Amino acid sequence: MKKKLLTIALLLCGYVGISQSKTNIALIPQPVSLTASTGKYVLQNKININASSQLAEVKSVASLLKSTLHTATGFPVTISGSGKADITLLINQTPNKQLGQEGYELKVTPQGVQLAANAPAGLFYGIQTIFQLLPREIVSKATANATWEMPAVTIVDYPRVGWRGLMLDVARHFFTKQQVKDFIDHMVAYKYNMLHLHLTDDQGWRIEIKSLPQLTAVGAWRASRTGRWGEFTKPSPDEPKDYGGYYTQEDIKELLAYAKERFVTVLPEIDVPGHSMALVAAMSELSCTPGTYQVNAGDKFMIWEGNGKFYGITDNTLCPANEKVYEVLDKVFTEVAALFPFEYIHMGGDEAYKGYWEKSDAVKALMQRENLKDMHEVQSYFVKRVAKIIESKGKKMMGWDEILEGGIADNAAIMSWRGAKGGIEAAKMKHPVVMSPNTHTYVDLYQGDPIAEPPTYSMLRLSQSYKFDPIPEGVDPSYILGGQANLWSERLYTVRHAEYMLWPRAFAVAECLWSPLNVKNWDNFVQRTEQHFKRYDVAEINYSRSMYDPVFAAKRNVDSSITITLSTEVKDLAIHYSFDEFFPDKFYPAYTSPLTVPKDAANLRVITYRNGVPVGKMITMPIAELKKRAR
Repeated sequence: MKKKLLTIALLLCGYVGISQSKTNIALIPQPVSLTASTGKYVLQNKININASSQLAEVKSVASLLKSTLHTATGFPVTISGSGKADITLLINQTPNKQLGQEGYELKVTPQGVQLAANAPAGLFYGIQTIFQLLPREIVSKATANATWEMPAVTIVDYPRVGWRGLMLDVARHFFTKQQVKDFIDHMVAYKYNMLHLHLTDDQGWRIEIKSLPQLTAVGAWRASRTGRWGEFTKPSPDEPKDYGGYYTQEDIKELLAYAKERFVTVLPEIDVPGHSMALVAAMSELSCTPGTYQVNAGDKFMIWEGNGKFYGITDNTLCPANEKVYEVLDKVFTEVAALFPFEYIHMGGDEAYKGYWEKSDAVKALMQRENLKDMHEVQSYFVKRVAKIIESKGKKMMGWDEILEGGIADNAAIMSWRGAKGGIEAAKMKHPVVMSPNTHTYVDLYQGDPIAEPPTYSMLRLSQSYKFDPIPEGVDPSYILGGQANLWSERLYTVRHAEYMLWPRAFAVAECLWSPLNVKNWDNFVQRTEQHFKRYDVAEINYSRSMYDPVFAAKRNVDSSITITLSTEVKDLAIHYSFDEFFPDKFYPAYTSPLTVPKDAANLRVITYRNGVPVGKMITMPIAELKKRAR
């Protein structure tokens, strides 16, 4: 029986992929099941949406559908409660248990489109699929010329996990309210439902706390710098602090309403006790190390040795032995809890350098008084006190996996970022977990060779993101809330840069969170991603094409010569190369076997082609760099 079920699953996987390919359907994330039929439905110059439900959320979904259709097609669009319709939105009178609250059934026939769900959220995700079935011009910001047709299909779809998150770091670089709204619109198109806002860090405090106005008056602003992050000069005390910004509480309410209309829950993060330079700049008395502080502007204040080892040049932590710290955090979390309706508040807890605590007489006295044997237990003491503060506001606490160290607080949830290990440990201890491993979901990392990418600090290729599994083997899935991709913004100066890092890796993570394992297929995902690149060209959203770029491997031979091996993530690409300092094209040699570097060559230049058309970047790789890597 198991073998028969496996065979059926494999057939389904192949059938869904083949169906999408043959009918030019390119859905991301891949639905649970898709059956293509003959024919299509064509929207004419008047569009009617039938939405008979009186639920306010259904009316909102219908309104969003109407707005998108009208903007792109230019056709008049009406919403009615009965009569002949182009698109019918139905709430199931008898719920289909298989669909849950976010699933849907979509039928497109030559006679019309019917979308049914148990709840408004399911209708919302169903219309995202409708948009992907329509021509790419549907994402145009103005009326576009297209034949507005959808292929005939039957789709049954629902998510694999409930928490499908994207984290936006608005602390390191400030994103405006409109930019956050745009971010929400882009994420929901791929069925994400959780926006994690990283609101505070060393480089900025981004949320108004009315009882503590100095947090934004001082903490939201820093000296302006442009260039390579981490190598900036330290600002002088009297240098203007004019870069930054923050969200007023009215801004937050507006963002929350916008997100709610799109079925997005917002998780706020106040990152303590580390990553607190902006807070300490506003209130230096909260540090264990007396001094004058300023919001970090991208100058080096931490040393990272790799393998998780780091130490501080400047103390950026709150003092766990200072009672005023807890008084301030009580005020902060009182106002945050009142603003955000979600049951969780994220308190950070990551990368707190404890060297300054070790030098503190107050911390030594705390350790003696509370019988704490090491710095991990000191942090655990801090985390548990913060948990009590958050719980006193009627909320639950979440933190990065470092809050496991020294003993986890009762009822705390873990966001596992240092690989899957912390999440597995927490789940086995019966704590809720969100899997967010840097090995698969940190979309601020290199996605192609560092020689041709904006600077960052580690590597995460698209194919690796696509291997993400939010439910680790051997773990009770009931403790896994879901998964999330994180976009840290230290090095992201513009929305264009942020988009470049996010897409297409966020396509991959979306599919890992929504689609069942048996319908995932890398080669088919690449084909669908290429179709979504065309959509993003229309929408004027930036993305990376680094999946087309070669992977370089260098080996030093016994005679000190260098052999270079080239490969690609994507199939059916030709790599053309040169050593002669000219830019290769399709008339230059194509890579077929490892290359030996000519004696006096200074650079290897490469570019990838498909069917005679360039698809990758022109990359210049210095031979000196390859020698360094071979060493």
